[in-house]
Amino acid sequence: MDSAIVPVPPKREITRAGFEHLPSAILRAGDAAAWRFVEFFTANIRNKNTRAAYAQAIGQFFQWSERHGIRELERVRPVVISAYIEELQSSRSSPTVKQHLAAIKMLFDWLVIGQVIGVNPASSVRGPKYVVKRGKTPVLKADEARLLLDSIKLDSIIGLRDRALIGLMCFTFARVSAAVHMRVDDYYQNGKRWWIRLHEKGGKRHEIPAHHNAEAYIDAYLDAAGIREENRSPLFRSVNRHRTLTLNPIARTDVLRMVKRRALAAGLPYSTCCHTFRATGITAYLENGGTIENAQAIAAHESPRTTKLYDRTSDEITLDEVERISI
Repeated sequence: MDSAIVPVPPKREITRAGFEHLPSAILRAGDAAAWRFVEFFTANIRNKNTRAAYAQAIGQFFQWSERHGIRELERVRPVVISAYIEELQSSRSSPTVKQHLAAIKMLFDWLVIGQVIGVNPASSVRGPKYVVKRGKTPVLKADEARLLLDSIKLDSIIGLRDRALIGLMCFTFARVSAAVHMRVDDYYQNGKRWWIRLHEKGGKRHEIPAHHNAEAYIDAYLDAAGIREENRSPLFRSVNRHRTLTLNPIARTDVLRMVKRRALAAGLPYSTCCHTFRATGITAYLENGGTIENAQAIAAHESPRTTKLYDRTSDEITLDEVERISI
């Protein structure tokens, strides 16, 4: 294809995809392959976190291939990808290896559809077996979550914001990404009840009634912040050096640092993270007689098996059960 008609993608497009330079195998395949490669990240993958993870996985694969003298796409065969996956298993966890393989398969599918290559060399490659029956997310007991919420001092707008944010994640099972992207009008009144609207992964909108505690926390924060009428502005905002709210949403990394700091001050494990509150809320709900099906609906999970990973109601083995081991 004439490079004067279809130029190599500009550097800003390459950087957006997570690469400073395109892999040599892609460049050697021509301009159409270069464009198709960049479009895989910039047009095909809309979630920026997925884009970053897949860019890292694919970049590492092509770097490995180049070190082993494989610099042309047509030389990337199933045995090459299989060897890479085999080597990767010696240093990475099974979930990470499966993610890398998924990224490679998805890229080559995209290249096949774009008629850059004829077949997907990764389609026949098997990843490691990995079955998860219990999640690894740290979970707090209900009284520990209550201790954390009650330990937050409410003499500043920051304290009110942090309590409202943590409370929201506990009582709605919300992901932190959905919480930080909320606008003021995502907390709204419908009849006599207040509702919470979450914008979940894949552009899905999820609406649930507000728990009375979450409602009280958000109301206190909104009234103190004076932003209740600013419907299209961020709900949970960052603070400046003067410790006052800005017009910008709080970043997920700042939420994680806040959670770590609040947990440490409350004497809770440092392993406590943003996702802890999703698992804590689901476990507390199930312990109080809730069903997996309804927990799935509240959490907006695609499958009840995913929700079950957060169910820690059967984690504790009682002393009586242990004493049944008669030797």
